[in-house]
Amino acid sequence: MGLAPKPNSNPNNVLLESDLKHYRLFARGKVRDVYEDGDRLLIVATDRISAFDYILPTGIPDKGRVLTQMTLFWLDYLKDMVPNHFLSADTSGLPPEFAGRSMWVKRADMFQVECVARGYLVGSGWKDYQKTGAVCGIALPSGLRESDALPEPIFTPATKAVTGHDENISFDEMTKIIGAADAAKLRDLTLSIYKKAADYARTRGIIIADTKFEFGTVGGQIVLADEVLTPDSSRFWPATQYAPGKAQPSYDKQFVRDYLESIQWNKQPPAPALPEDIAKKTSDKYKDAYRELTGRELAS
Repeated sequence: MGLAPKPNSNPNNVLLESDLKHYRLFARGKVRDVYEDGDRLLIVATDRISAFDYILPTGIPDKGRVLTQMTLFWLDYLKDMVPNHFLSADTSGLPPEFAGRSMWVKRADMFQVECVARGYLVGSGWKDYQKTGAVCGIALPSGLRESDALPEPIFTPATKAVTGHDENISFDEMTKIIGAADAAKLRDLTLSIYKKAADYARTRGIIIADTKFEFGTVGGQIVLADEVLTPDSSRFWPATQYAPGKAQPSYDKQFVRDYLESIQWNKQPPAPALPEDIAKKTSDKYKDAYRELTGRELAS
C-alpha cells in the first residue's frame, strides 16, 4: 500500500495528514489517524482516499467530515440495539481543522475480523458466484444476475488486512480466530444491524447493498466500533435508479476508480493525482449520501 503524502497547500482546506503535538500517534490507516490519551482514543477521519490499494496524493474535500458525522448518526440510531465505543465529538482544545471529523472513543480490544453483511450480489460476491454458484462458500440459487437481491442477507467475514485487500474467510475460519461463541454473536449482530439500517435507508431512497462492521470489547462487553455504514465501508445505491443485471450507480468513489481506469494507470506507485473536477464530484457524492440518509446538511 502506498504511503500518504505530506499535506500541501490546498485551496479546499483538504486534510491529508493530521499532526497533533500533545498526543501520541497510535495508528495511521488509509483514511484515519488515531491518537491515544490514557484509556481513550481520538479518531480523526482525514480526507485521504485510496483506490486499488494505494492512497492517492489528492484529498477529497469534506470526505473525513462526512465519514465521521455519518458514523455518529448511525451510532445514535443503533444505540438501543448494540452498545458502541463513542464518548464525545467535542474538539475544543484541538486545532480547528479537527472539528467535524474527529471523535473521542473508549479504547476497545478489537476482534481481528471484518464482519460483512451482503444483501445483494455485487463486487467480489458476484465474481465468486459466477465461478462457484456460491458466495464465500454459501450456496445460492442459480440464475441470479449482477446486483440482484439475495434471498436473504448473508454473513461473510474477512480478515483484517494491514495493507491491500481484506480476504474473505469462511465462518469456520472465523471461529478459529475468535472462538465459536463470539463468532456466533458477531454474525447475529451484523445481520441484525444490517437489516435495521437497510430498512431505514429504504425509507430514505437508498439501498444498502452491503456493508462491513468492526467490533471490539470494552470491559468484556461487545461494542460496535470504528466507522459505521459510511460510503467507505458500504455500497449505497439510489433506489430510484436500481436496475439489476448490471453494475449500479452508487454514492462512493466510483468517479475516482473510473478516472484511474480511463488514464490506464498500471496500479503501481506512484499513484497519480486527481483532477479538481473528479475530486469535487466524489466529494459531492459523499455529501449527497449524508444528506439523503440523515436529512441533514453537513455540519461546519
